[in-house]
Amino acid sequence: MNNKKEVVPLRTRKGSIYQKGTNETFKISRSKFSNFLDCKRCFYLERVKGLKDPSMPGWSLNSAVDELLKKEFDEYRKLQTPHPFILKNNLKLIPFQHEQMDHWRNALSGGISYLDENTNIQLHGGLDDIWINPENKELVVVDYKAQSNNTPVETVAYLESQYHQGYKIQMDVYVHILRKMKFKVSDTAYFLVCNAIKTPDSFDAKLQFDLTLVPYKTDTSWVENKITEMKATLESSNVPEINKYCEKCLYLDTGKNFI
Repeated sequence: MNNKKEVVPLRTRKGSIYQKGTNETFKISRSKFSNFLDCKRCFYLERVKGLKDPSMPGWSLNSAVDELLKKEFDEYRKLQTPHPFILKNNLKLIPFQHEQMDHWRNALSGGISYLDENTNIQLHGGLDDIWINPENKELVVVDYKAQSNNTPVETVAYLESQYHQGYKIQMDVYVHILRKMKFKVSDTAYFLVCNAIKTPDSFDAKLQFDLTLVPYKTDTSWVENKITEMKATLESSNVPEINKYCEKCLYLDTGKNFI
């Protein structure tokens, strides 16, 4: 029995396709902004031409870790006391209490956001957590990351990994948005990395994790210029050139040779 659905290659929701010359606000998620940074051509084909990006299933185990961490830190958020893991890392921070927290963490229907008035682009994204320094009232952005790596997590190696460059961009954007929302935000953000341990002799229906807090000094100086550049790309009449560093671009272009 074939339960597969016929693939629809083009977007049908008008709000997700950019209309050139419009003065209306156009929403761009943090992840789509990252797509633009990765490949202008693929971004243009999706947001202007309406070509749907191939779908893929969600990371259900990662989502489970995120959800459980949020529940755990929410208990300390209610008490307005530091989580033991925060104290273990010698930080004077507590989970930030705000009525919009659940909304800010909802990437699909909420998230933090601001309107860039120079481009009429509304940049938004759902974050994992925010802590606060009670002394100087600075907010600290925290992102949960789940993995299973045989190598212990070490700050320099983690941040320099080619697979984690997008993580740093993600943090830069979150800090930028929160500052545009008029919050006082620390330059230092943290990745709370949960590394699943593979050394136990048996599974026993549970995973064990080592937790590591990786500090990252954010840089938001580049964000506004890239938003302006993204707007210009959306307004362009020409499809950007093939990006030789983009696997999707090269896959589609090379595939034409076999047709």
